[in-house]
Amino acid sequence: MITFEDIKPQSYTDFSEAAENVLKLMSHFININTLFIAKNDLNTNQIVKVMNREDELLKEGSTMPFQETLCRLSVDSGNEILLIDDINKHEKTRNMEVTKNLGGGSFIGIPIYYEDGKNYGTICGLDNKHFEFDEKHVELFTTISSLLTYVLELEHAHNQIQSLSAPIVPITKGIAVLPIIGDVTDERYEIITRKALKSCEIMDLNYLVIDLSGILHINDSIGFSIEKMVSMLRLVGTTPVLTGVRPDLALKITQLSLADFNDIIVESNLELALKRIGLAFN
Repeated sequence: MITFEDIKPQSYTDFSEAAENVLKLMSHFININTLFIAKNDLNTNQIVKVMNREDELLKEGSTMPFQETLCRLSVDSGNEILLIDDINKHEKTRNMEVTKNLGGGSFIGIPIYYEDGKNYGTICGLDNKHFEFDEKHVELFTTISSLLTYVLELEHAHNQIQSLSAPIVPITKGIAVLPIIGDVTDERYEIITRKALKSCEIMDLNYLVIDLSGILHINDSIGFSIEKMVSMLRLVGTTPVLTGVRPDLALKITQLSLADFNDIIVESNLELALKRIGLAFN
């Protein structure tokens, strides 16, 4: 049984983590067997997060054709919450395959939207026995749906900021610059590295100049993070060039004795780095 002690203040890295905690919170206010959040694209319905009390009615990660799900009926209802006291008797559910599989029960659901009005999915409650809904349950699902819309927008904004803070700037054919600005957390390093590798492939880069002058803080993992990026760039056929290495970062790299830095091109500033790889300025 989940207690309030299980729900602790914390920061979330993505919508999935927030969704899990939301379901834990909701379970204190509605005693329905199954609470779940599904993502749907009008073709497929995927269970993103689920909590089952007694009977395992749904499994996390499972998918079904969207048209065959109760979630589809919820989406069809728009902003209005969908309440079905008895899925065996309701005209829209009594002949559905999912109803036959459950053997009966009750359903509550409401869509989750992005801020622009596009549908993300649904947040729902399901039971294979009769469940008595009241106004507090309706208010709970309506409020949580709005909250998750806000969480989706925060995640979207966070991803945009992470992406914009490390833009790939093309200089000329085969050469681009990656200025890294701000703090480099493990999460942000993964985003930057994925973006760099993808850009190397799309732009067919021979050289990627990584400008480190904008990094705010040097921590213990920064040297290893840069070394991993350098190694991956070499594997895809792009020559990494480092510039803007401050004394504190140089000291950290020296202390770590990282092998991949032994023969890498390093220059003090961007202009010298570009000249070093053959791009001269008049």
